[in-house]
Amino acid sequence: MKVLLTGADGFIGSHLAEQLVREGHEVRAIVIYNSLDSWGWLDTIPKDLSSQIEVIPGDIRDPALMMSTVSGRDAVLHLAALIAIPYSYVAPDLYVQTNVQGTLNLLNAARAADVSRFIHTSTSEVYGTARYVPMDEGHPLQGQSPYSASKIGADQMVNSFFTSFQLPTVIVRPFNTFGPRQSARAVIPTVISQIAAGKKQIQLGALTPTRDFTYVSDTAKGFTAALRSDNSIGEVINLGAGFEVSIGETFAAIAEVMGSDAVATEDPQRLRPENSEVERLYSDNSKARELLDWSPEFAGLDGFRDGLRRTAEWFVDPVNLSRYRTDAYTV
Repeated sequence: MKVLLTGADGFIGSHLAEQLVREGHEVRAIVIYNSLDSWGWLDTIPKDLSSQIEVIPGDIRDPALMMSTVSGRDAVLHLAALIAIPYSYVAPDLYVQTNVQGTLNLLNAARAADVSRFIHTSTSEVYGTARYVPMDEGHPLQGQSPYSASKIGADQMVNSFFTSFQLPTVIVRPFNTFGPRQSARAVIPTVISQIAAGKKQIQLGALTPTRDFTYVSDTAKGFTAALRSDNSIGEVINLGAGFEVSIGETFAAIAEVMGSDAVATEDPQRLRPENSEVERLYSDNSKARELLDWSPEFAGLDGFRDGLRRTAEWFVDPVNLSRYRTDAYTV
């Protein structure tokens, strides 16, 4: 298919770009415009793959650019978003402009282009703290941070284009994706990068919340499965490992994998506001299994440890580690 991928310069987006090319799709990719002419993580993927991608610098907040960029595409895979939760406390307006208005711009462009599939990236954060587990797609939505509120708004805008205009949409809802290239603002890269830099006191936020960590290659394959499956149209589909682990347990697993005797310490500046912290996430992925014929390769405790090993191996490479500021915390 002729696909448009937004957010291709990001963590998941760059892995998905690779997956799409390997599966034979013709990929046009939007990366955020910048004066350095950087394509983000796309600059680091194998040249035999990146050479097959048509890269367009821009911004999803520009409706005219989205119209011209979506034109002629069969499908849109929309990953571009502001995702850092701590920064959403600082700049909530920007999250609405990017995550809600940017999504609307792409929906209008996709409708005008009469695309056969619009795949939108949601997040498990829209569920907030679990009211029951495992969390299926019918779990109540709770905007516990400006970020999650903006993603709820974007999700509902996508739903409205399916019901109002019959745009063939799919909402994919990943849970806590991790792996090579992830921002150090996320907990697993935070731990790995600090240990790799030789630190013995690892600064973290709250250690008691639980997460459902999904390795990035599993997430990317979930997106391409949604692209292939007609059963996915009009649906919201969780992509999670179906495995719950606390942040403290995650730290211990990483330290073991890396052979480190480091200890975790709670850094007050990394804590979320009390009522904003999502205490528990644990996915029900049965819908993805049924509709997409998708299941995580990196499943359970053994799969989680395997994913951590692969992620740590990537981070300890000096070339990769040099891209991260291990001596500072940035929201």
